[in-house]
Parts: sequence; structure tokens; C-alpha cells
Amino acid sequence: MTKDDYILRSLSKIKHKSWELYIISRILHTLDDPEIEFVCQQLVRREGGTRALTDMYFPQFGIHLEIDEPQHSKEDHKKADEHRTRDIIDATGHKVEWIKVFKKINGKKTLKNLATINSDICDFVEHLREMKQKQKIDNKFITWDFETRYSPEPHIERGYLDIENNPVFRNHRDALRCLGYKGGHYQRATWALGPDRKRVAWFPKLYENKGWENSLSEDGKTIIEIEKNSHSAKGGGKSLGSRIVFAHYKNELGQTLYRFLGEFESDQKESDDKKTVYRRIQKRIPTIK
Repeated sequence: MTKDDYILRSLSKIKHKSWELYIISRILHTLDDPEIEFVCQQLVRREGGTRALTDMYFPQFGIHLEIDEPQHSKEDHKKADEHRTRDIIDATGHKVEWIKVFKKINGKKTLKNLATINSDICDFVEHLREMKQKQKIDNKFITWDFETRYSPEPHIERGYLDIENNPVFRNHRDALRCLGYKGGHYQRATWALGPDRKRVAWFPKLYENKGWENSLSEDGKTIIEIEKNSHSAKGGGKSLGSRIVFAHYKNELGQTLYRFLGEFESDQKESDDKKTVYRRIQKRIPTIK
């Protein structure tokens, strides 16, 4: 997929929502900056465990845009049920901006005219430009390089994988290259980093699926692994060493991807003959050239 494909498919996903399509399209045309990344309908895990889809997200600035349109809350509730196939980010510390389609007159909501909404859009775009300029002055701005978005090379050159950078890969091989893997296509669920197998890379589906009933806690710090049709879990209360987790998911455009969630270690006290519990022990790990 090219960046052009990504932009067109992102807009196609919201084509049946007239106000959202109008505002997002106008933002992109007014901004006219290919260096600024955006995501439409980004699922976030908010503080307190609740989940919601925001209408637009700008990863470089940690800004979510919400469009206050008819049936907004009802639609959000419906979308939130789709979280298993969406990319989940931790929204702690992120900011939420609003563009309101309505204004209140005598306690009643009245639709704004397009000129007023366009003015609000210009203000929001100017805010994005100011944030970019500030980051450039501070040497912190990272250009949206779509072609290397899923590449292991930037992480290898940086020297680490960190969940704050939201590392995502297209396949097992690219994820494993960050850990020193030199081989070709690889599709197995685990890969041992050393002969003692005390540290492995793991590619789980963290939702109920054929053979497994796995789950990720709302805070992203705990994984519970349960094998269906089995009277004993892998762990059985015994230590399995640590697991570097790349969770299988589908993003908002239906692509299968693998997201780095950190390094986890089995919890012997919480695991039993029916389940294995893993606790996150590291949010950042070093990469291997």
C-alpha cells in the first residue's frame, strides 16, 4: 500500500458520514502537508479502562480530533464493539480537540453554517502547523515516512523498541529482525532468542480465537493465556521465562499487523492448571543489529 492508497482508503471508510467526511477532507486539503501523519477512527484505551474511537488522530502531536455531529455518542458506542480488530493505543497524556457542528441557542442545538465551521477548521489547522514548527525548532519533529512505517530499520538504528513509539510490523520476519533474526519468511508463533529458550518472541492473538482464549488487560500490563479444550495450561504455575510480545491485530483498513507490547514474564502465583498469566516487565527493550 502506498501513502496515496492509505489516504484514499481512509477517506473511503467515512464516506457515509457526511459531516465527518467534509471536515476531515477540508482539514487535509487546508493543511496540505505530507509530512504530518493522520489516522481516521483511531481506537484508544482511555485512563480508567474505557475505550472509544476518535474521529481523527495525529500521532506526532498526540492530538485526537472529535467532531460533534448528530448521533455522535451512539455511533461511538457502536464502533467501540469493534475493538478486537483495531489498533489500540494508550491515550494517557494525549489531548482531545473538538470541532462542533452545532451551537447552542436558547438551550437548543442549532446547526452551524459552513462558513463558521470552515473558520473552526482553519483554527485547528493553524494549531497543527504551530505544533510542527515548535517541534522543528526543538529538533523533535519526525517526518511521516509512510514507506518505513512498518520497517524494522528505524528501530534498529535507534537501538531500541519502545511502546511509546508504537512499533508495528507487517510480518513476523520484520519484527524478529529487531531481535537479530537473519532468516527469511517466518510464521511460527514463537522464536527463541537463545539456546536456553528463556527469552522468546511471541505473536499472540489477544482475543478469543480457534484453539485459544487470550486477553490483554485494559492497562496493557497483563496477558492471560488459556488453551481451549485442554485441562492444563502451558504455564501450570511454572516459570516460562520472558516473552517479547508482538500482538496480532487488524488496523482500521483491514491490514494484519503485529504491534510491540513490551516484554512480559509469567506470574507463577497467578497462573494455574487452567491459565498462564503474564505481567509486563519492560516497555523498552534493546534491538540487535
